[in-house]
Amino acid sequence: MARPREFDERAAIDSAMHAFWRGGYEGTSTQQLCEATGLGRSSIYNTFNSKHALFVRALQHYCDTMTQHQIDFLERPGSPREKLRTLLLGTVEDEFTSDHRGCLAVNTLAELGDKDPEVGAQLAKDAERYVAAMHAVVLAGQREGELDSDHDALVVARFLHSQIAALRLSARSGTDRPTLERIAELALSKL
Repeated sequence: MARPREFDERAAIDSAMHAFWRGGYEGTSTQQLCEATGLGRSSIYNTFNSKHALFVRALQHYCDTMTQHQIDFLERPGSPREKLRTLLLGTVEDEFTSDHRGCLAVNTLAELGDKDPEVGAQLAKDAERYVAAMHAVVLAGQREGELDSDHDALVVARFLHSQIAALRLSARSGTDRPTLERIAELALSKL
């Protein structure tokens, strides 16, 4: 008879997510995962099968929580232009009030996106959800006259998605906060 698990799997995935967020996939050892989750190697491998499988679960957890948080914000009532402004400037704010971890999805895309088809597909699916939410906001802004309707709304949503990633990467490479804020405002001025 199998021994029942004596730990909270969701909490372990959350702890692993934070460890991977700090160190990346390659930079996070199994020992660091053991320390982060409080689990032994055998528990990690018996439950998740491999470091990669745990990473995929941790990345999905990130997408389910962090991306969903952004989508929930975009779906709230309010001015479409102001929501997009808050999203862009909030990205800059996050980079300077967090511990400079950036975005796990962006970090993973830079590290593994084209080398790991499973992770690449997972990130593409997550990006599409996020872009779809921004697309709805852009369409509303165009209908309400807050945003230029001469631009294709889906292209604008993809532009904004790429700007958010660029802001995060620029912050990690040392670009100062006032410059990032000006970049965000420039992106908004193009809408």
